[in-house]
Amino acid sequence: MATASEAKSEAGKVRFIPLSFNQTDSNTSALRLIYTLRPEWEHNGGKVELVRFTDGITNTLLKLVNKRPGLSEEEIDSEAVLLRAYGQGTSLIIDRERETQNHELLMQHNLAPQLLARFHNGMLYRFIRGSVTQPADLRKEDIWRAVARRLAEWHAVVPCLPSSREPLATEVTGSEQLGIPAPTPSRKDPALQQAIDNVAPGKLAPNVWTVMQKWIYALPVTSEAEKTRQANLQKELRRLVGEFSNRPGLGKDSLVFAHCDLLSGNVIIQPRPAGVTEPNKPATVSFIDYEYATPSPAAFDISNHFAEWGGFECEHGLLPTKSQRRDFIREYVRSYFAHLGDDKDVDEEAEVNRLFEEVDTFRGIPGFYWGIWALIQATISQIDFDYASYAEIRLGEYWAWRAETDGSRAAAEKEKPPRERRWAQEA
Repeated sequence: MATASEAKSEAGKVRFIPLSFNQTDSNTSALRLIYTLRPEWEHNGGKVELVRFTDGITNTLLKLVNKRPGLSEEEIDSEAVLLRAYGQGTSLIIDRERETQNHELLMQHNLAPQLLARFHNGMLYRFIRGSVTQPADLRKEDIWRAVARRLAEWHAVVPCLPSSREPLATEVTGSEQLGIPAPTPSRKDPALQQAIDNVAPGKLAPNVWTVMQKWIYALPVTSEAEKTRQANLQKELRRLVGEFSNRPGLGKDSLVFAHCDLLSGNVIIQPRPAGVTEPNKPATVSFIDYEYATPSPAAFDISNHFAEWGGFECEHGLLPTKSQRRDFIREYVRSYFAHLGDDKDVDEEAEVNRLFEEVDTFRGIPGFYWGIWALIQATISQIDFDYASYAEIRLGEYWAWRAETDGSRAAAEKEKPPRERRWAQEA
């Protein structure tokens, strides 16, 4: 039976709890939140425990369980709740209202756990049983095939929704600090949002291009070096949009509903259903964390996932080879067109070849995307992670791709960098 809070969610409005998660007193604030959501947990004789996950480098993720006497581990997990608290300052780069819309949209397609409530700096949702993958798991054939099938399902069945943002006459946050002259002295700049939404003319906003534009505008510009870097990245984004935003691809207007952050920590291997003993039954995975999900070319989402085979350490020698990428894409194509109901009328090999080439073409863009993101995180995050070095590595991937594709690396008679060498490796 649904609780009162879940009934409210099912009625179409996710419950809001007017509390915040406090990182410096995490146990107390987490208990306040769960007892507000589940008041019966405080008095039903169970022991509430918190399990901290540390796979992410942006948010805090806690599993809250109520260990009541007589319940099995599976029964306890069926009632467990995940608490996700946003990292400090991340609202600068993530649209939290849009994230909630994404979660609700995915719930409608049985692709996300039930969202139970939001609070000031996070959300509470049902726990998904399963094991979180590590980068090494992504390279296992049964897992990457499962990822390919699930990602294809996302791209095939989930619609791309336009922003529910108020008309541009409504003022939105922006300021001269972002390097854009504000038309009013109030630090509210509707022209800023218009510039973001229109970065890729004719494309549904938001999308992966508008996200990168928003991030470039959010870069710090307190020094001449920072201003120069922002200007160079802005110039490069215009170049990318001109080259890539109107390429033909899968989905309506060549956009699909993309996860855009398919690293190992966001891939959950689902346990086999009780009673299933088939040793060769294919693995099944689910995806979590939808804060970066947005309409995007399918090739971007796939190439972005391939980059995560090397983990946060960016071990380029572990990225998929040509043969691995082709096999992944073949699994993806079969699943994609099966979910569309078009699999009998499709030239599979032609589609595989087309998408393989497109993913290859997009391989440098994830480095640009996450490089900008990391430059912002280096200034706002309190998490113990070297974002500044990560930014240089990821942007370095982008510039290496540019040098490879425009011929400047070969013309300068420089050695091909490790990532590009790996990408060109056949098997």
